[in-house]
Amino acid sequence: MNSKISVASILLFLLMFTYNPLTAQKSNTMYRIAKIKVDSTQLDQYKLALHEQMNAAMKLEPGVLSYTAVSNKNDATIITIFEVYANLDAYQSHILTAHFKKYKETVKDMVLSLELIDTDLVVRAKKTNYYKRLANLQEVQPFNFRIVTHLIIAL
Repeated sequence: MNSKISVASILLFLLMFTYNPLTAQKSNTMYRIAKIKVDSTQLDQYKLALHEQMNAAMKLEPGVLSYTAVSNKNDATIITIFEVYANLDAYQSHILTAHFKKYKETVKDMVLSLELIDTDLVVRAKKTNYYKRLANLQEVQPFNFRIVTHLIIAL
């Protein structure tokens, strides 16, 4: 009986000092929201350029962890992108890449406004098969950025 209590006490002690919800959320991970207004006459070309840039970044840059792009249901020219980078260095490296520079040059006359918002993670939740379900959905509609997802993104 004493050995069971000792094991339970040790586990409780370890949990108290290894998990703290306040410190668990602190990291160097960079979360950014980009709010973009696109010229309606160039929306399809913009989406293609965005898709190309995102795919290149995900393939070539280990520090680019996640992108989610959605459009406003009432105005498809308003695009919001939720970006996740391993850290500030990863972001700074990202904006110096050839594919990002190509994207910026390609869309410079398509983007009417751009607002960048740096954010802190508050909470993250996901279903266990989130990425599988999202991948299946995108296979059906690869260029449909009107898919509405929550901006609470799970990695």
